[in-house]
Amino acid sequence: MGQNGPMDEAHLRSRSLWWDQIDGPLTARPRLDADTDVDVAIVGGGFTGLWTAYSLLEADPSLNVLVIEGEVVGFGASGRNGGWCVGELAGGFPAAKKRWGDFEGRKMTRAIMDTVDVVGKVVADEGIECGFSKGGAVRVAGNGAQLDRQRKEVRLYANNGFENDVVELDLSEAARRLNASKVLGGLYQVHAARIQPAALARGLAEAVEKRGGRIVEQTKVIRIDSGSPASAVTESGVVTAPTVVRATEGYTRTLAGQSRTLLPIYVQMVATEPLSEHIWGQIGLAEREVFADDRHLVIYGQRTEDGRLAFGSQGAAYAFGSRLNEKLEQNENVSEDIAETLCSLLPVLRGVEITHRWGGVLGMARDSQPGVVLDRTQGLAWAGGYGGEGVAAANLAGRCLADLITKPGEKTELTALPWVGHRSRGWEPEPLRWLGVRAAQGAAAHADRVEDRKDRPSLLSAVTTGIFGV
Repeated sequence: MGQNGPMDEAHLRSRSLWWDQIDGPLTARPRLDADTDVDVAIVGGGFTGLWTAYSLLEADPSLNVLVIEGEVVGFGASGRNGGWCVGELAGGFPAAKKRWGDFEGRKMTRAIMDTVDVVGKVVADEGIECGFSKGGAVRVAGNGAQLDRQRKEVRLYANNGFENDVVELDLSEAARRLNASKVLGGLYQVHAARIQPAALARGLAEAVEKRGGRIVEQTKVIRIDSGSPASAVTESGVVTAPTVVRATEGYTRTLAGQSRTLLPIYVQMVATEPLSEHIWGQIGLAEREVFADDRHLVIYGQRTEDGRLAFGSQGAAYAFGSRLNEKLEQNENVSEDIAETLCSLLPVLRGVEITHRWGGVLGMARDSQPGVVLDRTQGLAWAGGYGGEGVAAANLAGRCLADLITKPGEKTELTALPWVGHRSRGWEPEPLRWLGVRAAQGAAAHADRVEDRKDRPSLLSAVTTGIFGV
């Protein structure tokens, strides 16, 4: 990696279990130290930025590509997420059909499903040790309302040519895969893999550098200016390029003029100590499936490569004014709630030690629809707004951006995808933004309580749909 810069290694390891698992010293790449001109500048060293750089250099090895990262690659959501590489966008095919119609929705869904294998191939080809294991995703149903939603979803997939991709599980098969409490049934998504996300981000960064890409770290971008060329203005120099790519997801609001582009939502996770084979025998996940259920306040988990159970929830917090504050990443009360939810789901874990607690921010678009855009007239490109489903989506977005940039005017399979060119409108000003998010989260939590108690769908779940657009 060349000359290394100073970095608080203990601070970085505290960001997540995944960072704590990285072997050897954690050191930073050099900062940007002067103005520079490149062919493509990429702002953000998470999965979107790294996959874009990798795909660009695969398409055209002669390109001068620079990735600019404010901390270290994978510092944000890419190194702190649940480790789900799942072949769907937020809301799955039902949301894709609603957004784009039958034909385009099917096309987009097939593309994101196929992306899981694309990631797996790169991991294998590049020798990236990140625990990639394509065991699929199991979603159990814990009450009648969840079971009803799942059955409708499976029928919708089957009626649109995905009958072998998403399948219904009866009670016995669902419990075999995940022996959770109150299991009534479930569904199984074939196209999903478990990963160690920080290890994937670091391995991908090294693959970018092997192909001639350059990465600077601890270099904060203040703003991105359009133009011919466009520019990324940092604290230590200006980077100019015919194309500047914004790949900042939940941190987009730190850029001048972007405070309402994506909503930063705080989520948190916990991880247990390594579990015995006896306990795993009672839990399941024998094929290293990732798992969830169908409550409105989304939960997610995985069996890690070293035998822990990592578990999180998207029902965390939003800070007024979209502010970013490290203190909000690890809220003790939220962490305890997540641990209690895990033990309620899997009672065998009561008494097991929770060794890691962490959090971070994801980026939510106003219409919950991710987009991939290249505006040649301004020299700007961007991708994001994944709403928590970004591990696989970032790969597909990076490949789409690479085609848009290197094949001007050409219609390719990737540039023809319906998310290309989509621009979400900005979020409302405060206090409307804060009130809307709180209302949606409160409605989702209340809907889950009602469905558990009455065993039927809650009308309040529509409030979440109305605010977030899914």
